[in-house]
Amino acid sequence: MATDREQVFKHLDEFKIELPSWGFADTGTRFGKFVQAAAASTIDQKLADAGVVNKYTACCPTVAVHVLWDFTVGVNATETAAIAKKYGVSIGSINPNLFQDQVYKFGSAASPNESARQHAHRHVQDCISIGKAVASRLYSFWFADGINYPGQDDLIARKRRMSAALRQWHDASPADATLLIEYKPFEPAFYATDVADWGMSYVFCKEAGPKCKVLVDTGHHLPGANIEQIVAWLIDEQMLGGFHFNDRKYADDDLTLGSIDPYAVFRIFHEIRTAAEVHGKDVSKIAYMIDQSHNLKPKIEAMIQTVMGAQELYAKACLVDRRKLADAQAAMDIVAAESCLKDAFFTDVRPLLAEWRKRKGVDADPMAAYRASGYEARVATEREAWRAARGVTSGGSYA
Repeated sequence: MATDREQVFKHLDEFKIELPSWGFADTGTRFGKFVQAAAASTIDQKLADAGVVNKYTACCPTVAVHVLWDFTVGVNATETAAIAKKYGVSIGSINPNLFQDQVYKFGSAASPNESARQHAHRHVQDCISIGKAVASRLYSFWFADGINYPGQDDLIARKRRMSAALRQWHDASPADATLLIEYKPFEPAFYATDVADWGMSYVFCKEAGPKCKVLVDTGHHLPGANIEQIVAWLIDEQMLGGFHFNDRKYADDDLTLGSIDPYAVFRIFHEIRTAAEVHGKDVSKIAYMIDQSHNLKPKIEAMIQTVMGAQELYAKACLVDRRKLADAQAAMDIVAAESCLKDAFFTDVRPLLAEWRKRKGVDADPMAAYRASGYEARVATEREAWRAARGVTSGGSYA
C-alpha cells in the first residue's frame, strides 16, 4: 500500500488545476444576477482571490483570464503578470471574447458580416500579443457562433469561414502555443451551433494545424452523452487539449464539479489514467481548468470545493487496480470488472489527501482553514467601501 500511496502522491503533485478570473466576480444569467459583497471588481482583486485558493489547496498555480473583462486598452499586460506573481500565481490560458460585442450579432469567425470577422481577427491578434507578454502558451476559444433559424445562413459557408479563421490564428500564434477549441451543443444558437460537438471541434483542429486541440467542457454535452468515451478517443487520437471543469443537470454548466454526478467525473479520470498506464499515452500536457461563475455559492468557497472534489475523484481513479481490471476484461467477467471501478470510487481518500496536503505545508481541510481565516468578511467590507467610493454597483463581468 505504501508504494501505491507514493504513486498517488506523485500523480497529485502533477495534477494542477487552473482557476478562472471571472469566477471571482459578480456574474449571472441572462435573467439577472445576485451580487455578493466579497465579489472581485478588478483583475487585482480576482488574482488576490485566486492566490487565496492556491494558498489553501496547493494545486492551483495559474489563472485563466478573459481578455475583454480583464484587460483594457492601454493596460500593460506585463503589469498584470506582476500582480499575479505578487499573489503567488501566474497568468494561464488567454480567453478571447468573441461573443459580447454588438458586431457579433450574427457570429464572429463564422459570421457572414466581413466587419465582424475582421473585428474578431483584430481581437485575437491582441490576445496573442497579451499571451506573449504574460508568457502564456494556452489560448482557449469558445464561440457563440451559430444560427437560430433554418435558412438564416449557409451552413457550409459558415464552416469554411470558421476553418479559415482558426487556420489563420493557428499560424499567427507562437510555435509553442496550444489553441484549445471548445464545443457546446446549443445556446445561444438554438438551430445550428457552428462548433456543436467534439467531432466538429476535432475537424476544425485538424484543418487548422497541430497546435490546435479539443477542449472538453464537462457541462457542454447533451443528456446521456458518454463523456469518458469522448475523452478516451481524443487521447488516443492525441487531440485532447484540456478540460473546463463544472457539472450539469441537463446540458449547460457552472455547477461545482461532481455536484450532480461525481461518478461520471471519476470515470473521466479513470480513462485518463488508463490511457497513461495501460496504453502508454502521454497525458502530461492536458490542461485542467475550472469554468464556473457562481451566482449563489460564495465564490472562493465554490472554487475550493471544486478543487477538493477534483483531487478526491482523481485520487480515486489512481487507485483502480488496472491489472485486476484487465484480467476481468479478458475473462469477460463484467461484474468483476465493474467492481474494480466501484471499489476505487467508494474508497475514502480524504485521509490520503490530508497526508498529501501536510507534505505540501497546507491545512488538511482547505475549506475549514479558509473559513477560519476570515478572508471573505474582511474583503467584503473593503470591497463594498471601494465600490461605494467609485460609484460601482457590481463587480460583474457579464449579466
